[in-house]
Amino acid sequence: MFAARFLVPYLGWLFSTFVKLTTTLSIVRGDIRDKLRAADRRFIYAFWHQRQIFFTVTHRGDNLAVLVSRSVDGEMIAETIRLCCDVAVVRGSSTRGASEAVRSMITALRSGRDLAIAPDGPKGPNGEVKEGVMYLARKLGVPVLPTTNAQSHRLVLKGTWDQLQIPMPFCRSVVVYGEPIEVGSDDDLKAKAAELKLALDAITQEAEALVARD
Repeated sequence: MFAARFLVPYLGWLFSTFVKLTTTLSIVRGDIRDKLRAADRRFIYAFWHQRQIFFTVTHRGDNLAVLVSRSVDGEMIAETIRLCCDVAVVRGSSTRGASEAVRSMITALRSGRDLAIAPDGPKGPNGEVKEGVMYLARKLGVPVLPTTNAQSHRLVLKGTWDQLQIPMPFCRSVVVYGEPIEVGSDDDLKAKAAELKLALDAITQEAEALVARD
């Protein structure tokens, strides 16, 4: 177990680097993110948990902090992200370490980092947005940026709760951004979570259609 925890981050770095170097990447509506940055606005990337691996590949070196659970698997994921992506990691979830995670994310945001959260993690249900990300957006006063990706060739781990997707080298890939979602002080968090789900489902369908083309 110790050997696996030690080796996985380094193997992940080698694999993610190979994928990044051999993938043909297209970005759709990247200007949405550019406008937020130009306005010096921090924001929260929101993406489905099953697509987290390619998110970290395509956002390597970005000035952001990724939320990762406090589980044993989360520890390996956190170390892999730190090594592979050169980004910060915040540990916690809605069930473990929530208060500490919120404090850490506030600190990261104030230091100039954007945040990244899989709103259906850490244990699902797959493709269902929990209200926590919308609460955080309201508390911090930042928008949520729907983000997704797809690849023409990938390995899908059917036995995992989210059917985790592992991108394969030498594939066509795409990253798609949606319109930012603002959460006001009087907004209903459940309704905002439903809005985010609709946005993520729509851009994911768009991404899949793009990589399916010849």
